[in-house]
Parts: sequence; C-alpha cells; structure tokens
Amino acid sequence: MKSRLLGREVLPFLAAFIALVAAALLLDAFLHLLGAVWVGRYLGIPGILLVIASFGYSLRKRQLIKIGKPLVLLRVHERMAWFGSLLVLIHAGVHFTAILAWLATIAMLVNVGSGLTGKFLLQRGRKQLEESRQDFREQGLSAAEIDDLMYWDILTYTAITNWRVVHRPIALVFAVLASAHILSIFLFWAWR
Repeated sequence: MKSRLLGREVLPFLAAFIALVAAALLLDAFLHLLGAVWVGRYLGIPGILLVIASFGYSLRKRQLIKIGKPLVLLRVHERMAWFGSLLVLIHAGVHFTAILAWLATIAMLVNVGSGLTGKFLLQRGRKQLEESRQDFREQGLSAAEIDDLMYWDILTYTAITNWRVVHRPIALVFAVLASAHILSIFLFWAWR
C-alpha cells in the first residue's frame, strides 16, 4: 500500500512542482545561451496575465460568470496557472535583488504548492471514498448502513474540501505582493 500511495499520490505532486522549477531553470539557461536574457524581463507580463486569466474558474464556481463548464475551467485554471507561473519564474530568474520581487516569487511558489496539494488531496480522498463505498456495496450493505460506517471518512473528506480556506489567503498574499512589485516597476522605471 505504501508504494501505491507513493507512486499514485506523492510522486505526481512532486513531479508537477519539480517540473515547474526545472522548466524555468532550463528555459532561463537557454535564454542565457542565446544571449537573450532581456526576453526574460518581459515574460512576467504574459505570465501574470495567464495567472489572472486562470481565475475564470473561480468566477464560474462563484457564479459570477455563467459561461464554461466548471470541470473544464478547473483544468484550464490548473494549466494556465502552471504555465503563467513558469513564465513569471523565468522572468524572475536569479537576477533581481529587490526584496519585494523575491517575496512575490516565494508567495507564488507557495501558492502553486498549495494548489497542487489541494488538487491531489481531493483526488485521493474522492477515490478512497468511492473505493470504500464499492467494497461495502459488494458486501450487500444498504446505503444507510454504508453512510453510518463511512461517517468519519465522509466528515474528513468534507474537511479536506475546505483546503481553499488556506489556498485563498496564500493567493491573496501573492496577488498583493505581485501588484506591489508591478506598481514599484512603474514608479521607478526609467521612462526616458
């Protein structure tokens, strides 16, 4: 069971996070090899626009917009946020010395980690609940008996679905720090 848990749950989470950081490092190195480091300076703009656009899922979930299927928008949110974060990481590189930019980058990485954690926890919990229900059905138990036996599991899964209580403030911290970074760029840019 431990190896199944490691292979099915932990490794995909780590792979997604490591792939983000590795891709950023490789693409940044590629820009250095091409002598096009300046390109990275401007990748923050499409990166942050992708991250902002990924919030269409949140707007749909709260019924602030009516277009799109929530599950499709969730997948789009995950991909756009990952790719936008990749562009922002390339933008960040290892070149800046401003504390605000570092804090925004760290907040973004924590936000991505939080999102991936929630995604994999929810998938795992949903899968385990369904497997348990199926086992009890095969034993011939009624729906009421199954619900009684699974009470604590259902309660735990319900608590896990509230991981957004943690994810939202992390996203807010990232948004505030990124906005402050962008504002400081406009304030201190050499406009000549």
